[in-house]
Amino acid sequence: MSTQLEQTGQADFEETTAPLRGELIAHCYRMLGSASEAEDLVQETYLRAWKAYHRFEGRSTVRTWMYTIATNACLTALKQQGRRPLPSGLGGPPGDPRQPVVEDRSHDWLEPLPDQLVWGRDAVPVDPADATEAAEGTQLAFMAALQELPPLQRAVLVLRDVLQFSAAETAAALDTTVASVNSALQRSRATIGEGLDRAGRRVSELTAHDREVFAAFCDAFERHDIDASWGS
Repeated sequence: MSTQLEQTGQADFEETTAPLRGELIAHCYRMLGSASEAEDLVQETYLRAWKAYHRFEGRSTVRTWMYTIATNACLTALKQQGRRPLPSGLGGPPGDPRQPVVEDRSHDWLEPLPDQLVWGRDAVPVDPADATEAAEGTQLAFMAALQELPPLQRAVLVLRDVLQFSAAETAAALDTTVASVNSALQRSRATIGEGLDRAGRRVSELTAHDREVFAAFCDAFERHDIDASWGS
């Protein structure tokens, strides 16, 4: 009987949480700046959630509960790593343009997030407007600005401004006060606003030709194709 109950609980857990996987990957990516680490943290989030699912009392939605687990998993990961270095053009002084471009994988660069990780599996049908908003929320310029924030400010900004959590929900997720959340949000908005001012045009402001060039460059960047990225 216990085995049957466990199987029923697992089926219910998977049915309830599976549609959230894509957006949780995007959330962890915003926090960490790494697609591969985001996947690992989402796996850890699901493991933690399954172990605690029998204690879930429904005081919040399952979605809010899962985001709380994911956010705290990311904060723990961020405490264990130093600041992520950024590639040329997203941070630090520019290189010498006269020198040849040489691929360097010796550092953990800020990684682009392939669309297929978010929309390609376990995802509910996507509204085009939602897809556009999600794409702009994970574009490299936005991600580069996010990396300038301390982990707590980063979490507050994402939960409040990207996911539209209330101040009370954010405080509960981060185990802090509403006053602390509001203070961190104000500081993070000021910092990231400066970063986005330097980011150039948003995707929605590009012409059709600009979008083609932008898409080709992103594709080449994800494939580590230096020659193609220069040609874009």
